[in-house]
Amino acid sequence: MLRYGQKITLLRRKETIPLSDEKWITKKELLERYNISYGALYRWKRKGLIPEEWFLRKATTTGQETFFPEALITERVELILGSRNEVELDELARRLRGGEGEAWVLTVGTTYGDKRFQMEDVKSIVLRQGEKQVDVTGLVTEKIKEA
Repeated sequence: MLRYGQKITLLRRKETIPLSDEKWITKKELLERYNISYGALYRWKRKGLIPEEWFLRKATTTGQETFFPEALITERVELILGSRNEVELDELARRLRGGEGEAWVLTVGTTYGDKRFQMEDVKSIVLRQGEKQVDVTGLVTEKIKEA
């Protein structure tokens, strides 16, 4: 449990700062300010666009609320919203992690379009037909090593 004056480390900064030095925004205020849904916010978190460390859950008089460091989260939400027509969320997450061009991407092409996965996120690649299945993870990993 966090107490007034307790220190935490924020991702943007390397130094540790007291909680009282940072301006905070509630999840509700954030969603209303940017007109985004709860689902979108947590999808961005799941994809790595918003770090887990920025979600501060704290007990309040009305129950538990989620708070964010306002400067960090508003900057990130504006970046996501401003980039959504130019780049896919997975690509934006990769850029934010710093892997501009070095990461391998698995692309599965279908009649409905392509779906891309960062290889660092792939746990296994399995082809299934009824009861039969073939794990091709090792084959793909070997091809990456050969390249």
